[in-house]
Amino acid sequence: MVQFNPFHWLVVLAVAFGFVIPIGKILKRTGHNPIWSVLCIFPPFALALLWVFAFRPWPIDTKSPT
Repeated sequence: MVQFNPFHWLVVLAVAFGFVIPIGKILKRTGHNPIWSVLCIFPPFALALLWVFAFRPWPIDTKSPT
């Protein structure tokens, strides 16, 4: 059985941050808390969050237009 060496863990962390940072910025622009982006690392949570964010009223929608 092959074990993960430090290089593999660096790749895993790079890919995780490659998803977390852009998703956090998108959530911040829509008025949601960017901390939710951490859950997108795990596929079942990511799918559940897509459904929640798709059908929930966004905070940005409740603001009056300027």
